[in-house]
Amino acid sequence: MRRLLKGIAVALALGFALPTFAQSNRVNDKAKDVRDSAKNTADDAQDKMGTDSGTHKAKRHAKKKVRNAKKSARDTKNDAKDKMDNK
Repeated sequence: MRRLLKGIAVALALGFALPTFAQSNRVNDKAKDVRDSAKNTADDAQDKMGTDSGTHKAKRHAKKKVRNAKKSARDTKNDAKDKMDNK
């Protein structure tokens, strides 16, 4: 019986603690967005200078597409969480 009560207490504690972890994920997402935006700005500056080779430029553009896709996925995930929270 005592073990069952401890299990219930731990489950309740985790249930109350998990929303704070969910909020910290959004902070991490915001930091990732800022970092990705800075990298995209640097890539745009290199494009305007036009001093890089074709393979380097293609690799940079591929990385930029991946960054933008990940940002879009994070935004979609956060929007879905918001909809679930507002229900």
